[in-house]
Amino acid sequence: MKVDLSMTDVEVLETSPAMTIGSVERDCGLPKETLRVWERRYGFPNPLRDRNDERLYPAEQVATLRLLRRLVIAGHRPGQVVGLPDEELLVLLAASEASVAQTRDPEVELVLNLLRAHDAVGLRDGLSAMLLGAGLGTFASVTGPKLVAAIGHAWSRGELEIHQEHFFTEQFTTVLRSAINATQVAGLPRADPRVLFGTFPQEPHALGLIMAEAMFALEGCLVISLGVQTPIREIAAAARAHKAHILALSFSSIIPAAQATSGLVELRALLPEQVEIWAGGACAGLRPMPGFQVLNGLSDINPAVSDWRARKHRSGKI
Repeated sequence: MKVDLSMTDVEVLETSPAMTIGSVERDCGLPKETLRVWERRYGFPNPLRDRNDERLYPAEQVATLRLLRRLVIAGHRPGQVVGLPDEELLVLLAASEASVAQTRDPEVELVLNLLRAHDAVGLRDGLSAMLLGAGLGTFASVTGPKLVAAIGHAWSRGELEIHQEHFFTEQFTTVLRSAINATQVAGLPRADPRVLFGTFPQEPHALGLIMAEAMFALEGCLVISLGVQTPIREIAAAARAHKAHILALSFSSIIPAAQATSGLVELRALLPEQVEIWAGGACAGLRPMPGFQVLNGLSDINPAVSDWRARKHRSGKI
């Protein structure tokens, strides 16, 4: 059904540029579903509507959404910041950035400089050298999160563009994927569990997922990745096809906990009881429930795998 614009909307659209929801998603790095959830739950953003009832976001709302993403990356929960005036958001952001303006880390400085120089070969070589020096486990669980946090903060300060953040993601993923594949074909003994990795359709971020995959690979698990943004029913179908023992799912800080939980409940209903669901990531407020467990960090993977194997050994299934 077509909906005519009100005079107020017409006047705003004539005097100020407006962006579609897809453009806002690309500009701000906030998934469309997150924008809709915030609109419904917190009353912001408050988009205009075009003649086809499609959302249009005025420039001032887009600017506020950029601030909100920076604060969410810094660790603030959406319920604490969405809806606050820009002046308060800027105060919170200044405090958050001051708390991370600590001593300079040479690895962080190297990566940031290479990103600023748009040096693809240098960045790939630098990351490869870090991996060789630290080993896969430390690179995935310590170096990776450190670099991801630093790049997020640099973006939030306006020192990097989103395309540079994406550039880092691709280079880091390439280096880490090569190392994971090497562990799978190096003749090392593989043992259950078989672990399938993925994210829900609303989750475009892959770094947390691949860092977790590296840690599972080091535990001798057979790891199988679906990548990001897979429909829930397709995740369930893949789990059956690959005879997965565990589904490992990652949720970033921009995904509302209620949305993640509802998806996990839906997925649980589609799976055989023996397939376990393990969720993790930076999604604030995600809590374990009957049918799935939550890992609070990469360091939880080793004991969780050991516990899984002990349970299966006691039951005679391993």
